[in-house]
Amino acid sequence: MSNLVRWSPSRDIMSLREAMDRLFEESFVRPFGEFPSLFGDRGMMIPAVDVMEDANHITVKAELPGIKPDDIDVSVEAGVLHIRGEYHHEESDEGKHFHRRERRAGRFERALTLPGATNPDSARAEFKDGVLTLTFEKLEEAKPKRIQIRTK
Repeated sequence: MSNLVRWSPSRDIMSLREAMDRLFEESFVRPFGEFPSLFGDRGMMIPAVDVMEDANHITVKAELPGIKPDDIDVSVEAGVLHIRGEYHHEESDEGKHFHRRERRAGRFERALTLPGATNPDSARAEFKDGVLTLTFEKLEEAKPKRIQIRTK
């Protein structure tokens, strides 16, 4: 007995809608997740970052769970912050059959333009609980200036 399935254009439209929802989610909702289509079939982790500023400092926090500080390279060039590194699996995979494998190993890189002029020589880096915190002092010309209003 064969099962015939009636063609329904709305079913195909729904699959297109689901594909568009997924594209939207990967592009805007979770832009720092995995992008297997861009980085190969294993995917590549791009660290999520927060960039904040106050009157005197710019602070960047990057999530780097499971990585050692020695495996992270941070540099600033022409106002662009580069965070590079590599994830390693600590145990050997030989003779093991994985039922699920979601943890990634391999290189990562994140580059972002720092808002405002900073002094790279003043940078402080701290690493605690898988979060890299970078703090940069703003240059005097980047700090907000209060303008006094005179009355006549």
